[in-house]
Amino acid sequence: MTPTRPVLYRNGSVYSAADPFATAMLVDGDTVAWIGSEHAAESLADASMTVVDLAGALITPGFVDSHVHTTETGLALESIDLSGCLSITDLLDRVAGAARSGVQTVLGHGWDESSWPDRTVPTALQLDTASGGKPVYLARADVHSAVVSGSLAAGLGLAHRDGWDNGFVVRDAHVAARLASRNLDGAQRSTFQRAALRRAAANGIVAVAEMGAPHISPAADLQALLHLGRDPQGEHLPEVLAYWGQAVTSAAELSEVTGMFGGRLAGLGGDLNVDGSIGSRTAALRQPYTDDGAQRGSVFLEADAVAAHLGAATSVGLQAGFHVIGDAGLDVVLHGLSLAAHAHGIEAVRKARHRLEHVEFADDEAIAQLVHFGITVSAQPAFDARWGAAAGMYNQRVGGGRMTGMNPFASFLAAGVPLCFGSDSPVTSLDPWATLRASVLHNNPAQRISARAAFIAHTRAGWRAVGTRHPLLGQLVPGAPASYAVWEVEELMVQTADSRVQSWSTDPRAGTPLLPALDTGVDPLCLETVHQGQQLYRADGFNESSSELRSAS
Repeated sequence: MTPTRPVLYRNGSVYSAADPFATAMLVDGDTVAWIGSEHAAESLADASMTVVDLAGALITPGFVDSHVHTTETGLALESIDLSGCLSITDLLDRVAGAARSGVQTVLGHGWDESSWPDRTVPTALQLDTASGGKPVYLARADVHSAVVSGSLAAGLGLAHRDGWDNGFVVRDAHVAARLASRNLDGAQRSTFQRAALRRAAANGIVAVAEMGAPHISPAADLQALLHLGRDPQGEHLPEVLAYWGQAVTSAAELSEVTGMFGGRLAGLGGDLNVDGSIGSRTAALRQPYTDDGAQRGSVFLEADAVAAHLGAATSVGLQAGFHVIGDAGLDVVLHGLSLAAHAHGIEAVRKARHRLEHVEFADDEAIAQLVHFGITVSAQPAFDARWGAAAGMYNQRVGGGRMTGMNPFASFLAAGVPLCFGSDSPVTSLDPWATLRASVLHNNPAQRISARAAFIAHTRAGWRAVGTRHPLLGQLVPGAPASYAVWEVEELMVQTADSRVQSWSTDPRAGTPLLPALDTGVDPLCLETVHQGQQLYRADGFNESSSELRSAS
């Protein structure tokens, strides 16, 4: 049940293309009823409304995180954060500390040896010693590989699986280790999922695209996630836009898979891996890795399998997609798209709105092909912020020449490739403003985009990428769904990506809605998150009277 009284927000700023100068917004139930000036709000206010003084706060459309692993994010919140480790010794010390705390299995995430002095990873024996023999599973920062203890490996027979290297695991060995370390009961799964979605809501995120797949978690994980928000008396959480990355070869197989999820899948794809990751050297590259000339990565699906999967989805009008990072991996996908278009017709392929996750390598020819097939790219700008600096991991793995062509956001948009943004949490954090900053300050100036373009990619485009049921979702205009976030901000600006002009302007005369300055060192603070008129999050002390109304049911 939606609130019984309209809510009038006043004395702030509203990010709206309908009125770039708006300072007030009226919400009636689950709909934005009006947007306008403070003067008009004074005339509009009456005793039937709950009036909220924004005190200069900013209202924006709520963010859509277009690539999330919800249960993994919840697990990461409870496991050892190894992202700050400065050396292998530092990592082993943290493992030892966790083992002494009494846990039965030591779980950790986020380590990245590319920044360590000797760039070596711990062995199974070293982890056994540090943990006192307890099982250990530590996911690398990209979550495409891990290090495990000998005690865990022995119980799973990892030494006999593809991808085992003295405790470092990729491919089949990693899948087995990850699934074993995530053997959760229903109560544990719910706890982790709720924790992750609460974190998303506290960061202004109203919806997450969940990228489930058999190699990541069992189907029960996604099924449970889809049922979290079904209890009308329960907690209001961000909407889950569900993807399942399982390859099929026919419409009959597709129907069987989608049936497992009650017809609630947005698409059959997401993390359906064509290749792996740069950090784990499993992304499929045309040329060898710079720091390991014997490696060109791994291809997990060939073009025929890609085409069969796309064909099955296209035949029923369902969106399909793949995880692809390397240029050789993208070659496989484009070949598969060509085969599917030949079999089913290019218009049918375009109409299905297929999407690709990551696409970190794409030259002009490949980008033209993405446009031709009507492909949406779901990208993660925080990857470039984390690994794209001159001395960063990308440079180590592929060299400076190839690195400059990575994550080509400006090239995608210039060519007409639909672009949406996400975090790939827990690979990077649920932090939409950091995503926008990474887009505006891309390590390659030629691939920088404006804050406005990045904001659209992280809001409205996220809904369009899944085929939204309401054309105004992701916007604040009269008649749009009431899905928004309220932010405490220091300064509002028009921010461009062109270094030849002033990039940080407070001049509103162009009629462009203002966004928070991203170069102040202080990111916006979320005060409230609302989706479809239901409050998902409220900061202490903000909007208390409206909160009582919104929680009524």
